[in-house]
Amino acid sequence: MNDIQNEFISTVSHELRTPLTSIRGFSQTLLNSWEKLDEESKKKFVKIIEEQSNRLINLVENILTVSKINADKPLIREVNVNTAIDKVIQMIKQKYSSHKITTHFNKHLPPAKLDEDKFQQVMTNLIDNACKYSKPDKEIKVSTSFSSSEKILIQVVDQGIGMSEEDSKKIFDKFIRLENHLTSTTQGNGLGLYITKNLVELMGGEISVKSSPNAGSEFSLEFPFFNQEEALKCSQQS
Repeated sequence: MNDIQNEFISTVSHELRTPLTSIRGFSQTLLNSWEKLDEESKKKFVKIIEEQSNRLINLVENILTVSKINADKPLIREVNVNTAIDKVIQMIKQKYSSHKITTHFNKHLPPAKLDEDKFQQVMTNLIDNACKYSKPDKEIKVSTSFSSSEKILIQVVDQGIGMSEEDSKKIFDKFIRLENHLTSTTQGNGLGLYITKNLVELMGGEISVKSSPNAGSEFSLEFPFFNQEEALKCSQQS
């Protein structure tokens, strides 16, 4: 246990040091060479400081989330997954206005057994990732349906860069960022999918991924219904 804890602290320290070093370095340059720098350089350095500050804030928030995952008990209640997902999509569209996000919702789905806030965090992570690693002209599909095991099935399918089978097996581990041409230009700290998996399992759900290099990724979630008898009737009617 101590080895795992020490490894986590060591990795966190490294992840924190990178943006802090950039913030300090460019701040010192601005302070020491303000009169010598042209306006374009000043704006460039301030922009870097802003980006690294946002990266740092995101990292700290994710670390706090990781530390509280098992401590915070989920507030389980009836949740309409279609409505909850739609709220997430409307928010993400403001960030990725040029991306095409389409929905295929089964309107006969009964309520799921979920913590709505944690569920929306899960969906935000998955759909945001799909947009982040896809080109704007590629479609991202979000669907809901009945699974073969009589649960709610939610899928997020993109046409992005995808990943190998080997990478798919470790994508939910802590601080994993796959090496590709986009990781150097997109913000991330390798905690998003780790948090996502833990939140899903905390609510009694399951998550899996299918992917191939340059062929996109398909993330699938399964959650129990709030009322299994009602769900069975609805699945027979749909």
